[in-house]
Amino acid sequence: MGKPGRSRSSLFRVENESAGQFGRSQFVVLFVALVGAYVVPVSAQNTAPDVEHALVFEIGAESDWSHADGVHTGGTFACEVTPIEHWLEIEVGVSVVPHSGGAEIPVDLLFKKPWRISRTVEFMAGVGPEAIHSTADRRTFLGVSAIGDLMVWPTRNVGWYLEPGLERTFEPGAHQTGFALAAGLIVGR
Repeated sequence: MGKPGRSRSSLFRVENESAGQFGRSQFVVLFVALVGAYVVPVSAQNTAPDVEHALVFEIGAESDWSHADGVHTGGTFACEVTPIEHWLEIEVGVSVVPHSGGAEIPVDLLFKKPWRISRTVEFMAGVGPEAIHSTADRRTFLGVSAIGDLMVWPTRNVGWYLEPGLERTFEPGAHQTGFALAAGLIVGR
């Protein structure tokens, strides 16, 4: 981890020796998202219909933090299907996070269990494998991700999501644990 030229996974990196602290801007983003999760559903609860989406597209931003390198932000896109309503959602996602000398491109496959909180709010917990490709040193390594996914639907088919995550990567010679935060727009069908 703190060696020059070494690639990190696409998630917030925390070195084994120390756990970094959230900066003021990350705290503000998290606070606004949590307040929004409470305010938006309360105001939209009586008007939005209770709809189960068989297909959901997610597009947003992902932040990446390293004790050695600081914050990196990139984009993320995912597609989610519901093969077993109320029990299983499967998400395939890809992110691109620029880093010094290149970018990291993780692709993950998540198996998520949904819980309906209200007519407009859904929470999911998920886990699954991922493959991370680093363009800086042209190598690919594997990992596993666990996420919490909060989806808020103020309208029938358009909403927003907040997805904090934890991952464990299995790079040759270094197994690392990291954190991430993704947020963005969701469109359901």
